[in-house]
Amino acid sequence: MKLLDTIHKRKSATITTIIMILLLLLIFFFGLKYLDPPIESGIAVNFGTSNLGSGNIQPTKPVKTVEKPVVTEEEVVPEEVIEEKVEEVAPDDAPSEEVLTSESDESIKIKAEEAKRKKIEEAEREAKAEAVRIAKQKADEERKAQEEADRIAKEEEDKKRQLDAMMGGLNNNDGNSGGEGDDTISGDKGNVNGDPNASGYYGTGGSGGGGDYQLGDRTAIIKPKPAYECEEEGLVIVTIEVDRSGKVIKANAGTKGSTNTAPCLLSKAKEAALKTTWQADSSAGVKQIGIIKYRFSLSN
Repeated sequence: MKLLDTIHKRKSATITTIIMILLLLLIFFFGLKYLDPPIESGIAVNFGTSNLGSGNIQPTKPVKTVEKPVVTEEEVVPEEVIEEKVEEVAPDDAPSEEVLTSESDESIKIKAEEAKRKKIEEAEREAKAEAVRIAKQKADEERKAQEEADRIAKEEEDKKRQLDAMMGGLNNNDGNSGGEGDDTISGDKGNVNGDPNASGYYGTGGSGGGGDYQLGDRTAIIKPKPAYECEEEGLVIVTIEVDRSGKVIKANAGTKGSTNTAPCLLSKAKEAALKTTWQADSSAGVKQIGIIKYRFSLSN
């Protein structure tokens, strides 16, 4: 054979055969052993066809179970006692159940009435609280309206008083006219072409002009005209600083744009600017800057 053509192949085949034979012998003599069927575990139970039985002979067919009634005095006595107890207790239980039912109905009724009463009281409290709130709100609205009316009336009174002060008391509420001048004789000294707010009593009746007032969206309330006592004319621009109450706290006359910076004109323009009163504004800055333009003319 070509498979065993060398000595090495023949030795290998012989050794392999011997090893296979030894393995088969080991498995045959020392292999795993088992029982068919295997041994069952647990406790053996006697064969039978019922849950009850007596005797020592094992029947091969099903046997009918016969129950033997055993009556003893001990069994009868407890039955009689139980009956007596039932007869004695039964009459007492019925009224108890009726009382419990009656009490339960009464309790439910009381609880329902109590809940209804609490609900009514709660509604009354809420109604009273709402009435108090409405009355308070109405009182607050009336108070605020009255305060606003008083504030407006006070502002009107202040404006009227300031206007009277500006006019120097020339016009009174009773229609009487006053007088003004530096002489001892009564009358209104000045010139028919003059300015009622001017402090000078001499000259040809020049005018300082009504002024051009600029301060954001605030309006000038009191606008005194400069006292015209100078033989000069031209435009004088005054830079002003106004606080929140409307008072001019600083004035600088003759700023850029002025056409005449004569000391006399600058002095009178600054004096009039400092006396000017503006509309109060609590939301404005601590000081607000604006300008006033005064036009002086000798021809008026």
